[in-house]
Amino acid sequence: MKALVLGGGGREHAIAWKIRQSWDCDKMFAMPGNPGTAQVGTNLSGDPNDFQAVKKAVLDNDVDIVVVGPEEPLVRGLRDRFEEDPQLKDVMFVGPGAAGAALEGSKQFAKEFMERHGIPTAAFRSFTSEQVDKAEAFLGTLKAPYVLKADGLAAGKGVLICENLDQAREEVRQMLGGKFGKASSTVVIEEFLSGIEVSMFILTDGKSYLMLPEAKDYKRIGDGDTGLNTGGMGAVSPVPFVDEEFKDKVRNRIIEPTLKGLAEEGIPYKGFIFLGLMNCSGNPYVIEYNVRMGDPETEAVMTRIDSDLLSHLCACAKGTLDKETIEISEDAALTVVCVSGGYPGSYQKGKPISGDPILFSNSYSGPVKVFHSGTAEPQEGNLVTSGGRVLAVTSNTPAAGSVEETVEEGRSLAYSHIDRIAFEGKYYRKDIGLDIIRYCK
Repeated sequence: MKALVLGGGGREHAIAWKIRQSWDCDKMFAMPGNPGTAQVGTNLSGDPNDFQAVKKAVLDNDVDIVVVGPEEPLVRGLRDRFEEDPQLKDVMFVGPGAAGAALEGSKQFAKEFMERHGIPTAAFRSFTSEQVDKAEAFLGTLKAPYVLKADGLAAGKGVLICENLDQAREEVRQMLGGKFGKASSTVVIEEFLSGIEVSMFILTDGKSYLMLPEAKDYKRIGDGDTGLNTGGMGAVSPVPFVDEEFKDKVRNRIIEPTLKGLAEEGIPYKGFIFLGLMNCSGNPYVIEYNVRMGDPETEAVMTRIDSDLLSHLCACAKGTLDKETIEISEDAALTVVCVSGGYPGSYQKGKPISGDPILFSNSYSGPVKVFHSGTAEPQEGNLVTSGGRVLAVTSNTPAAGSVEETVEEGRSLAYSHIDRIAFEGKYYRKDIGLDIIRYCK
């Protein structure tokens, strides 16, 4: 079987790496991919948002299944284009159509969907650029802190948490005034939920679903969750408070009502659903939906799936997911992201990356895996930085002793391997997993 993963980040490297382990995977392609995906398959030039380029890649390479990594092609309706094209309609496709992708593409749609189907989430109201005064007045009815969300896709930068009312009012004026372009022409204002965040994931064919390993990610740039928000500085899986009782609540209160709601509204859905949850005194509330896997959570989650991911993906595309059983390792995974100096602000690219070559090789079978996120290889063997998030260093440690001992061992492994990697301006958080250790104590 020939598989194509669309995208070029750490998430896509991790997915391609896992798919390639399948006995049924004859060839692995990535578009555009990165030096990491090139280790497990063949990179194809092209933009995942360019339908004609994707179509050509599928037909030229006789691709059997397409797995979409990022959200934008889905929001733009890539699946719908496949289903409408006589040459592509029989190609297996993992990812929802535009109607389902609105769960991520429109914060307003997602919140109203949850409201319609009784799915627990924070109280909210949405406002357009003509309703700035009403938005400011609504803020005055809430308690600090204040949560502001751009309705559309804003490259992960469209969610703001403001600590005081004056700041919130200023930010809502700027957002509705075009701070995030078209994405913030509508702004959702939410009640702030207090608790511990966790990311949970399912793969669904619209009727049945598989629950993947959960993860906790770290969004802020600085240790102790300080500084600006980023695309993600690290992740840990499993998460101690996600026990069977909590999972049952997520299944009964969130996952199953979500799938039932999609079906009732006539929205077919075959793909991943990311559930950004807040654990509020043992009860899960939805912060957000994503219609794809998260990054860097994927780099941790994929290392804990022991069953055949390609088999699961094919069943998802065919609508036979009820015949699949996922196997999840008891090992703990811990991911630390190495970023370029200056990220998430301005940063330079093209910085040479050095270190033990075996670390960057797919042949390395040690307890740490280095997933490429923002790297390039302009000349063979000459690896350089090409993005803000450069490498996702993921350790796997067998569950032995207490949770805190396992996480501490994972931290030691990940950080010792990071010390063997060098590039100008390299930065990473030093506290990934420490909150899990404190929680368990």
